[in-house]
Amino acid sequence: MRIGVLALQGAFREHIIALEALDCRAVAVRLPEQLDDCRGLIIPGGESTAISKLMESYGFFQPTAQRYRDGMAVWGTCAGAILIAKEIVDGIEGQRGLELMDIAVRRNAYGRQVDSFEADLEFAGIGEPYRGVFIRAPWIEGTGDAVEVLARHEEHIVAAREGRLMATTFHPELTGDPRIHRYFIEQVVGEA
Repeated sequence: MRIGVLALQGAFREHIIALEALDCRAVAVRLPEQLDDCRGLIIPGGESTAISKLMESYGFFQPTAQRYRDGMAVWGTCAGAILIAKEIVDGIEGQRGLELMDIAVRRNAYGRQVDSFEADLEFAGIGEPYRGVFIRAPWIEGTGDAVEVLARHEEHIVAAREGRLMATTFHPELTGDPRIHRYFIEQVVGEA
């Protein structure tokens, strides 16, 4: 199974390392045609507006949406969660997203870089609590009826799934704990 990691900006290397530790074939996706052989795609954390502009420059929006419609699973982490959301709350003027997942995500909801933190999360389907790393993190403040909430931090949704789409507003690639990457491979990509 081949999983792509969008490698335009952000924490893509860490996702590749996490996937390879699970014996998954990971590929750094830098051009849209590289999506053709991927069963899944991870859009990493980083800066959502920068990633959006780079996706536009490299022509990723239409091919990514088409590959999703053709069966590819997509997981957005932090900035990636913003980019797959149907609604971006507090986005900058003209900020573009893929508009795939029926969620509303608020940019920088937890504050600035100095407000970054870690917290134990109950993530559905993976067992013991998971230590989430939140860096200038968004949160999910609205979901459609078909969206399953996977984790909350206090009253805010921080992980959700809708079929072949998954969003986490924290950074599983920075923890060394493989359980959420394994969940994506087995539960989300496995369904693709």
